[in-house]
Amino acid sequence: MPPEATHDYFMRLALNQAKIAKAHGDVPIGAIIVRNGVVIGRGRNQREEKNDPTAHAEILALRDAAEQIGDRRLIHCSLYCTLEPCIMCAGAIVHARIEHLYYGASDPKAGGVESLYQILEDSRLNHQVLVHAGFFREECERLLKEFFDRLR
Repeated sequence: MPPEATHDYFMRLALNQAKIAKAHGDVPIGAIIVRNGVVIGRGRNQREEKNDPTAHAEILALRDAAEQIGDRRLIHCSLYCTLEPCIMCAGAIVHARIEHLYYGASDPKAGGVESLYQILEDSRLNHQVLVHAGFFREECERLLKEFFDRLR
């Protein structure tokens, strides 16, 4: 595993993706997928840029990773994202078989992981994901707050 392969390193990469989304006029959310310490997928919110309601950072990172490895099952992979995934993204994370989710800010209005629903840990589904919340929470929250403050 590369020496830089730490949770902090990968969350910083996700934050960089969020900043790129912000620069393109999208809500600043970023996601990174890692397998064996190597980034295999990147995504940033592109809903406005692509006029696509499904162009969430997590979905785009999942697509990128699946394409990179040639398999829709992202076994032994971790997903790092700046905001708690919504229910759509949480469902996709389960279907992709992500092993670990690390996220920054909670989403009390649309969170599908812990805030409103607990999709990733639902024992009725055929796969559960280990959830690690609060990574770089303050920085992730600040980025979102600054973005929405500018819109008002």
